[in-house]
Amino acid sequence: MTILLIAGFMNLIDVTIVNVALPSLQSGLGATSSEIEWVVAAYIMAFAVGLLPFGRLGDMLGRRRIFLLGVAFFTIASTLCGLAPGINTLIAARVLQGIGGAMMTPQTLAIAQVIFPPRERGIAFALFGVTAGLAAVSGPLIGGLLINADIFGLTWRPIFLVNIPVGLFAILAGLKYIPAMEGNRDVGIDVGGIVLAALTLLLIVFPLIEGRELGWPNWIFALSAAAIPAAWLFVRWQRRQATAGAPQLLPVTLMTNAGFMGGVLTVCLFFSAVPGFFMVFAVFLQTGFGLTPLQSGLTTVPFSAGVFLASMLSGRLGPRWQRQRIFIGSVMLLCAMLWLQSFVSGLGATLQSIMFLPPFLIAGLGLGTAVSPLFQLALANVPDRDAGSASGGVQSFQQVGGALGVAITGQLFFGRLQPGGGVDISYSAYVASLHQALFYPVFAFGLTALAVFFLRSQPLPGRAS
Repeated sequence: MTILLIAGFMNLIDVTIVNVALPSLQSGLGATSSEIEWVVAAYIMAFAVGLLPFGRLGDMLGRRRIFLLGVAFFTIASTLCGLAPGINTLIAARVLQGIGGAMMTPQTLAIAQVIFPPRERGIAFALFGVTAGLAAVSGPLIGGLLINADIFGLTWRPIFLVNIPVGLFAILAGLKYIPAMEGNRDVGIDVGGIVLAALTLLLIVFPLIEGRELGWPNWIFALSAAAIPAAWLFVRWQRRQATAGAPQLLPVTLMTNAGFMGGVLTVCLFFSAVPGFFMVFAVFLQTGFGLTPLQSGLTTVPFSAGVFLASMLSGRLGPRWQRQRIFIGSVMLLCAMLWLQSFVSGLGATLQSIMFLPPFLIAGLGLGTAVSPLFQLALANVPDRDAGSASGGVQSFQQVGGALGVAITGQLFFGRLQPGGGVDISYSAYVASLHQALFYPVFAFGLTALAVFFLRSQPLPGRAS
């Protein structure tokens, strides 16, 4: 269990730790604002597309084998990130990191499900939740400390290189302690579905991120429009696979399940507001107001602490009051974003990080309150035969939402700044840019609070809870 938790922690902390390093990355590599967005979005996109197929690959080739390969892949990719000579190499390495993370993640819960008897699984799954909370809390702090320490003059690079010893330990210990698990090679993989899903996501995200830098030429809009037929082709392909009795990336039975699709679209909307906000907020604090990475990380700790505390309480409530908890959590997040927007609009040339504590704590408590029932509600209408695919699908849509949110929030924030980076831009421009960027999380959380009333909250008849 310790090995599984270490690998999961390494993957989860990588998401939060990178946000703190973005301004250092941008100045150190001379990156544009769109390239900085790709550092975040490339990882999320690769992770999102890889979750379902690698979950199936674990069933085929053995979960321990794919888990250890994923840890190795993630560790190698982290090394490439830490040694990247330029921004393009870093973005490519981040794609590889996302693939490694997608290889690891589906196997951890599946392995725990197999190696622990029923009476111990509750404790095991609770430990996964605790680990996720600790990663959220410690990520900004560890990132800030590593960058501030400037180990051997490497500035931001240790945030990736620190994964090397952790990954090596997880591989060696995993070989010794995780039992071998045979796979079922009769289970297939939908290669065509993977390609079409990746193409559709790229056609949506690429124009949003690159359009501003390129001056919005006509072909950028053509790419955006092409996402519609690509999505249609994906659905047609899945129907074809279902008719032929072949593997499906997202089973047609799920795509025609209105309760499930409503749930995953709500998950996608909800999580689209989170990573993009923290990306631009780190730039706002460090580039706009000159805070150090450590000071920036400390500013966001109340949010992580709120998530951790509320998640612990929410886990104790189980399946009770799902809609009410999602609504309350979304409203808390909405109020926190409006509070931040109001506070930011009145900022002068200096800021005190302590002033962000109340809205960030409320936002964290809101997120921790809503997450667990949101996932439960999305899966409540799924028959047992589709439970595995549905779980992977929800996680994939969560990551898709994150990638879209990075693109939209980045467009709102960087589109307001003058081209050229930000060295010669006044603090007031950063204030105006963050104020504008906050409109998206306000919209997303507000719409989530409304959407919850249209979601079914009861499981299908006859389904075990």
